[in-house]
Amino acid sequence: MDEREDDREYSVVVNDEEQFSIWFADRPLPDGWRAEGTSGTRQECLDHIERVWTDMRPRSVRERLAAG
Repeated sequence: MDEREDDREYSVVVNDEEQFSIWFADRPLPDGWRAEGTSGTRQECLDHIERVWTDMRPRSVRERLAAG
């Protein structure tokens, strides 16, 4: 399917390490992931992730580095 023709609904999901992804809105979430609260087209979700996920390091790495 061409991305421009993809009219499915997606949800932005996040895991315990605060890593983001997208998931089909009509499917159960995979273990370890929770809905972030944003849904829409694939591109809308990817655009949202690009705006909010500014530090790609996993949460555990950020915390360890911050602790010194």
